[in-house]
Amino acid sequence: MEVPVDVRRELGRVSPRLGTIGHRVHWLGTTGSTNDVAARLADLGAAEGTTVVAEAQTSGRGRHGRPWFSPAGAGLYASVILRPPNAPSPESRENPNALLTLAAGVAIAEAVRASTGLPAEIKWPNDVMIGRRKLAGILAESAGHASALPFIVLGFGVNLQETAYPAELAARATSIEAEMSRPADRAQIFAEILASVAERYADLRAAKFDAILSDWRRLAPSLGSAPIEWDSPAGVVRGRAEDIDARGALLVRIGDRIERVIAGEIRWI
Repeated sequence: MEVPVDVRRELGRVSPRLGTIGHRVHWLGTTGSTNDVAARLADLGAAEGTTVVAEAQTSGRGRHGRPWFSPAGAGLYASVILRPPNAPSPESRENPNALLTLAAGVAIAEAVRASTGLPAEIKWPNDVMIGRRKLAGILAESAGHASALPFIVLGFGVNLQETAYPAELAARATSIEAEMSRPADRAQIFAEILASVAERYADLRAAKFDAILSDWRRLAPSLGSAPIEWDSPAGVVRGRAEDIDARGALLVRIGDRIERVIAGEIRWI
């Protein structure tokens, strides 16, 4: 499919801010997963910044392989190929893309604020929220075969329009349209997100980690000693979210000690 005219116009408007991102856009009707399409393109040598967008996904996914509800016309489903120096291996023991995920969270929250005026916030590790409802999610995946340059696919999904969510999501999800009570400008939001991601990716490549972490904390009020729990081999563990560290791990207070959480399913209670 051709990139819609309004999207091309908005990308032209933000072009000075895009860096290497968004100058090559593949706009699809329905696909399985934009992350999978982007990974195949990257394996074939697609340049950094190549972006894949779909009107709908049949196999969209989030963290831990969970399905991402991706009906036609209701959301923005996109993936960007990144080729940072020293791209992490997918086999890294810690989350190899933690800082990129945090940077992308800052970028998307800031872009939503700039393009809609909504008070978007971040919840560790990869959710963009309006209040207690999820507006957007992020999935960064390292890839690249031994014969190819390593790369990272940064995928994101943003709920744009009100839709009939599955029962398990209805109480936890929201959309830009629902929050603004008027139609969402898909082209403007998409262009602003790409420009913001490009700026934060540039910060990451320039090792401006303190700036990214500081802005993440500013946009994450849930770090204010919010009670959380998660499953461990010994059972359910409960504590209070205190901070994030320089590598993007969540720091949780459990009694008189601080535990560092790098992965797993956190439940905010």
